[in-house]
Amino acid sequence: MSVHEAGELDVEVPHSLDGQRLDRSIAMLTGLARAAVADLVAAGRAKVDGAVVTTRSRALSSGQRLQVAWPALGDAGPVADASVVFTVVHEDEDLVVVDKPAGLVVHHGAGHAGATLVDGLLARYPELARLPEEGCGDPGRPGIVHRLDKGTSGLVVVARSARAFQSLSRQLREHSAARSYEALVVGLVEADEGVVDAPIGRSARDPGRMAVRTGGREARTAYRVRTRYRAPVAATLLDVELETGRTHQVRVHLTAIGHPVVGDTRYGAARARPAALVTSMAAGRVFLHACRLSLEHPAGGRRTWESPLPGDLQAVLGLLEP
Repeated sequence: MSVHEAGELDVEVPHSLDGQRLDRSIAMLTGLARAAVADLVAAGRAKVDGAVVTTRSRALSSGQRLQVAWPALGDAGPVADASVVFTVVHEDEDLVVVDKPAGLVVHHGAGHAGATLVDGLLARYPELARLPEEGCGDPGRPGIVHRLDKGTSGLVVVARSARAFQSLSRQLREHSAARSYEALVVGLVEADEGVVDAPIGRSARDPGRMAVRTGGREARTAYRVRTRYRAPVAATLLDVELETGRTHQVRVHLTAIGHPVVGDTRYGAARARPAALVTSMAAGRVFLHACRLSLEHPAGGRRTWESPLPGDLQAVLGLLEP
């Protein structure tokens, strides 16, 4: 692992980096790990000629002004750690399906200094470390083809073989892998079902957040009302299906239609933490659970896995009355 203090870079792109990718250039100029650089760029911390750039593959030209600022970075790369707690729902020679608990970060990145799911996976499946050497993914995220936010619980599939990495990445890219969530949102959702079809991109006011915005990437979220609750506060339990997989998609889309996920103060502000409901929820926990995952197994055949609602979220439902 490598440790870095907070810092900043403000340089003119040299001739030696003319035409090079933004992320590779930053890594070379700062010594930061590529995984950490990817997170910095995604968070809007890189500027080219004064404009924020969030596309890490952007080619640079000599003479441009490159500016990057980063917070103190703890562990910038993975290390096997058998103490990380998570549940394995399924494993075979190609893939692993994990039930991730809320509070566990999937992989290392800017500003995170604790253990991650990747660290725990490497302790159980050390062969994952070879995947980046075979051209499959980033060394900082071996086997990872998708992720869940720290405050979200539920199912994550991890590739153990090169063919699985390629197959799973393709299915996620083509939206043929089905991912379903249970979400409790603030307020009474009027329609019994619907689809939020709105592009998502970096917020113009805060590049560290996502937002519905013109010019963003296509994003579609389908939902169906399971139960409406009226006491002690108005809330609705939804079944949610991702048709695309953008960062924070469910949280951004549900906030955009006026119904933020319970516990999600990042997008729903104080309204998302009604005092009557959050007594059993840890800080940073959101009522969002990845309950079902369905995909084509690389060896053939479609497989589906399910995860029951965790106890802390069941306790929240126990406080509500229709």
